[in-house]
Amino acid sequence: MELRHLRYFRAVAEELHFGRAAERLHIAQPPLSQQIRALEHELGVPLLTRSTRRVELTAAGAAYLDRAVAILDAVDDAADLAQRVAGGSAGRLVIGCVGSATYSLLPALVRALREALPGVDVDVRGEMLAPAQITALLAGEIDLALLRPPVEHPALQVETIRSDRLLVALPEDHPLAAATGVSIADLRGEDFVVHAGHGHSVMNNVVTTLCAGAGFVPRIRHEVEETSTLVTLVAAGLGVAVVPEPTAALGVTGVRYRPLSGDRPAAVDLLAAHATGAHSALVERVLDVLRRVARTQQRPDIG
Repeated sequence: MELRHLRYFRAVAEELHFGRAAERLHIAQPPLSQQIRALEHELGVPLLTRSTRRVELTAAGAAYLDRAVAILDAVDDAADLAQRVAGGSAGRLVIGCVGSATYSLLPALVRALREALPGVDVDVRGEMLAPAQITALLAGEIDLALLRPPVEHPALQVETIRSDRLLVALPEDHPLAAATGVSIADLRGEDFVVHAGHGHSVMNNVVTTLCAGAGFVPRIRHEVEETSTLVTLVAAGLGVAVVPEPTAALGVTGVRYRPLSGDRPAAVDLLAAHATGAHSALVERVLDVLRRVARTQQRPDIG
């Protein structure tokens, strides 16, 4: 038995006429009749009763038709799904994201993906530090990473999505909270709240490098894994922090954000990375949406 036998039987059973069924199938009537008889012979039961005037389903034929239709529809659905997955309009995608972009870019991206690619199941993993995302990409645990540079691995393909200026997060009652801008040198002697160091955080290295350029070593009082925790500790008055601008989207009460001033604007890039060998039509479609969202997204208010 082949799928064509089921398609032949379905046409005859729905038309209840061999001539019309043959026209529908674009085949001659005699071969169609032969195929139906061969199917009945293989099953060992009559599926149709025939006379010179009419064709009718037997009880066995009616039951067989229900299952045959379900099988054929499932096969057609499977083919359609395979084509949509190959074309990037269906499937599943897991996105990892650094803390600051988790609260700004990621919500807008997920909404845009739901609208542009409704057949794609998107799973997000926020608050992932860059090294963890790289490991997850290489292990196939995530498909797309939104992270900070540097990303240097031959198995990963990387592009810059946008550049986020750096802000200083201050407790609202801090003397510098009313300033129009704050330089790194202004923070000499302050307690710092930073992301976990020891090679696990890009922003930790950024803060250390900025302070070294200003001639001092930051006095780090608290190291945290999540951006939300970092900002909460600043609001509690436990220190100051240097953060990418999208962090302001958190809107934590008790924090004031001021631009980091200097000879040139201080900023950190946001990258999109994926495994080179895993590049697919789906990843490319998601990247197209990501680029559009990143271009149109407005900067969060700071204050």
